[in-house]
Amino acid sequence: MSALTAMRVLIVDDNNNNIEVVQQILEGAGYTQFLSTLDPESIEHLCDAWQPDVILLDLHMPGLSGYKVLGRLRDRIREPQNLPVLVVTADGTLEARQRALSMGARDFITKPVDQVELLLRVRNLLQTRHLQHQLQDRNDHLDYAVRERTAELERARVESLTILASVAEYHDDDTHQHTERVGQSAARIAKALGMGDQFVSEIRDASPLHDLGKIGIAPGILLKPEGLTPEERQSMMGHVRIGAQILSSASSPVLRLAAEIASTHHERWDGAGYLLGLAGDKIPIAGRITAVADVFDALTHERPYKEAWDIRRAAAEITAQSGRQFDPAVVAAFKTLDPRALVDPPELAPVRAA
Repeated sequence: MSALTAMRVLIVDDNNNNIEVVQQILEGAGYTQFLSTLDPESIEHLCDAWQPDVILLDLHMPGLSGYKVLGRLRDRIREPQNLPVLVVTADGTLEARQRALSMGARDFITKPVDQVELLLRVRNLLQTRHLQHQLQDRNDHLDYAVRERTAELERARVESLTILASVAEYHDDDTHQHTERVGQSAARIAKALGMGDQFVSEIRDASPLHDLGKIGIAPGILLKPEGLTPEERQSMMGHVRIGAQILSSASSPVLRLAAEIASTHHERWDGAGYLLGLAGDKIPIAGRITAVADVFDALTHERPYKEAWDIRRAAAEITAQSGRQFDPAVVAAFKTLDPRALVDPPELAPVRAA
């Protein structure tokens, strides 16, 4: 059995004898997949249920003519489906031929059917159909390959920058998981806010890069156990600008979001943050969400210059800063979550000493 003879042929004619003649000719040539109907009203249902590769259609039938059938099949016989219709009719007039072809029929033969002509016409239509399927499969495969490769490159790009972000946290986070915890927490808060799945996924990947700019800050300032001088504090604040600059040329959605977060996660709801002094809704929502996730994680984990706060005290501090440091809506979403899961996300494997 060849690929063509295994393709599906739907025969539509109001005369059962005509159907049997056509089917016998095709069977003699090796075709095996047939469906026929005497009722043209059923053709749309049959096309949906059986998915034919070619339709052999009579023109003059009671009730619903072949022309009306062509009208109903308009979307199927045109691109992108390109379902071929071969008109098989006793009406050999030029007017009938021109009208049927103008309505989308691919070919036209007259009754009584010539066996050789029928087989040639059917074979040509099915061969074209088969090539179209092959081309579509190839295009689908190429599209999939391109999407997969693009996704791989995106993952590699984000992974590389996430490693850089981990380097920035290396000295003041002995588990080196602060950035990952912030990502998990930001995603949970975004979901609690009712954000769409795409945004939740993007902020999960983008927010770990919030402190990327710390790679440009001297360790002596990052790890200083006592308070910073005004000059040192100004230098520390520069990590926002450095991170935004590193990410500013990014073209991917995730890294553009990361640039936005890097530049705004230290802004405050009351306008007293840095670097731009944005306030309220002027602060991008990703920056507002990451601010809560970042501060809560920083409070609940030990650093060289501070002890870890207990979870209840840290959660209370987030609540106390609602409307001041943090967006009240983001805080409200944070309060719906289990803070213990934010401190030790189940998505992250526990870190054990070597």
